[in-house]
Amino acid sequence: MTPTLENYTLGRWMPGAADPHELRDASTGEVIALANTEGFDFEEILAYGRRVGNPKLRRMTFHERGQMLKALAFHLQEKKELFYELSYRSGATRADSWIDIEGGIGNLFANASLRRKFPDKPFYVEGEPVGLSKGGTFMAQHLLVPKEGVAVHINAYNFPIWGMLEKIAVNLLAGMPAVVKPAVPGAYLTEAVVREIIASGILPEGALQLVVGSGQGILDHVMYQDVVTFTGSAATGAKLRAHPRIISEAVPFTLEADSLNAAVLGSDARPGTPEFDLFIKEVRKEMTAKCGQKCTAIRRAIVPADLLEDVQIALGKALAQTTIGHPQAEGVRMGALAGREQAERLREQVRQLAKTTPIVYGDLENVEILGKERGADAAKGAFISPIVLRNDQPFKYLDSHELEAFGPVVTLMPYHDLSEATQLANLGKGSLVCSLATNDPRTAQEFVLGAATHHGRILVLNGEMAKESTGHGSPLPQLVHGGPGRAGGGQEMGGIRGVEHFMQRVALQGSPSMITAITEVYQTGAQTVEYDKHPFQRYFEELEIGETYTTHKHTVTEADISAFAGISGDNFYAHVDATSLEGTLFTGRVAHGYYILSKAAGMFVDPRKGPVLLNYGLDECRFTKPVYPGTTIGVQLTVKEKIGQEKRDETDIAKGIVRWLVTVTDETGDTVAVATILTMVKKKNQA
Repeated sequence: MTPTLENYTLGRWMPGAADPHELRDASTGEVIALANTEGFDFEEILAYGRRVGNPKLRRMTFHERGQMLKALAFHLQEKKELFYELSYRSGATRADSWIDIEGGIGNLFANASLRRKFPDKPFYVEGEPVGLSKGGTFMAQHLLVPKEGVAVHINAYNFPIWGMLEKIAVNLLAGMPAVVKPAVPGAYLTEAVVREIIASGILPEGALQLVVGSGQGILDHVMYQDVVTFTGSAATGAKLRAHPRIISEAVPFTLEADSLNAAVLGSDARPGTPEFDLFIKEVRKEMTAKCGQKCTAIRRAIVPADLLEDVQIALGKALAQTTIGHPQAEGVRMGALAGREQAERLREQVRQLAKTTPIVYGDLENVEILGKERGADAAKGAFISPIVLRNDQPFKYLDSHELEAFGPVVTLMPYHDLSEATQLANLGKGSLVCSLATNDPRTAQEFVLGAATHHGRILVLNGEMAKESTGHGSPLPQLVHGGPGRAGGGQEMGGIRGVEHFMQRVALQGSPSMITAITEVYQTGAQTVEYDKHPFQRYFEELEIGETYTTHKHTVTEADISAFAGISGDNFYAHVDATSLEGTLFTGRVAHGYYILSKAAGMFVDPRKGPVLLNYGLDECRFTKPVYPGTTIGVQLTVKEKIGQEKRDETDIAKGIVRWLVTVTDETGDTVAVATILTMVKKKNQA
């Protein structure tokens, strides 16, 4: 009996109510599952996420959420072979499936590590404080908190695992639950992963819900605290973005649309150079990986006019080595498209393009396949040959820049100078990614500055980075994934930027003391507290934000300056030669800035053994006023922020990082230096 996929909503697994849709093996045409596409109470599903999942995630700190993602990544890594077995049925080879499965899990790991960029708190203090008054009693600070809604992710069919994991990794780290709606053709893969996620018990209830059906009507119930993301065609994305509820509730909407990405061959990249070979390799790879069903795949290959024939021949030879067939058959390098529907749509798109740009490689109707013993069937499966078209007049025949054939299809086109190459790349009206193969820095700079306005990411290929490059088509969690115009104008992932998309930014105004109390970060001018016990003798838990230590005074002498010059080797004229100061800012020999900082450290450090384990570093330092011999300095040391650290293992010492504000003043009360130093401090509780 053909299994029916289930939805995970309202805390339980359940089938849809009606209208079963057949999901077929992309290679054999066999029905492998049914998905019911109607009967969902989306109003209650979204309300459940807001009511149950959201409060639990909001209460967790960034570090706790990151540890949750890390545990989930390890759990799914252990189960990956189950996903590979299923993934073959989508037409994906092992290498294709690696992108989807382990690429998705890699996003979980990357966002788990990103927790270290955030405080061990449920909220995030963003940027520098802003002074709003002369007297320093009124200020502002930007603060980000998780939104109180749900993230609704509507994903495309080409990456049923990566598409989900790369999105939920970000919203979960931000403290927001998700409802995932994968495209139906590959929903059996998404369901399998969600089953493992739910079975692990790692996520709090309500943090993740899954709808494997069509999702018709899901946007009717979104509200302003929700976030909607969509990956798919630009046309569908435009319709969703214009949904009345999205508009009336001003719901943040991120669109990551398929785009006509380009690869440009620099005029210096002649045949025989590493850059020429890299260009051919990258175009072939982007055509054949996942059968070209990637939103980042190369659709337009823009090459110098005098190299058009060379590129066509070299690319043809490379593609001729691409064996096609059942993804589990020995020797197969390219499997099938996701389904017959996708294959027929692709053929129609190529026929349209071929009216003005002839096919110069490949056969649209016939394809030789391997793996018939495994059931691969050219008639029932979704196999297609790689197709290369040629547009000799790319400024005249514009379909190449407007119609995307979503599969193993690329169009070659010539340019006569770099300005033309840039114009052609930009004719895509906004792309996710563009590549340039060149070893000429000037070519690279000119092209990037001309094309950056139309692309979300630009990869410059040359021999120097070839061995370690992740390639044209690999979005990375640390970088923004999106692009302007046709690409949707969205920005997914992107490290901290991506997390902020699921949070609300508020400009917080008030007194330094009040802002300090709210943010748990000391603000200059806030009330302080001083204890008899030196702060270096207090454990991490005992230290308070705003706790201050005021040192004794020291009068700087010429001997101090000379001694520091001798020890450091810093004999800059302003420190050692009073006769060379004419025309400078200084009126006499001036103390080294780093002497002032070093002397300050000697004044505030407690030499006795205590909870302070080591000096961890220096975040920022400014020297604001010259210090001349005879100047008397004093230091104020204040606890600015406390950041708990995770124990590496059971033998590790429980500890945290303390950020101290160091303020050095002279006898007039003016600040002569200010710095933020970090120390590693032992916790009293070692559990």
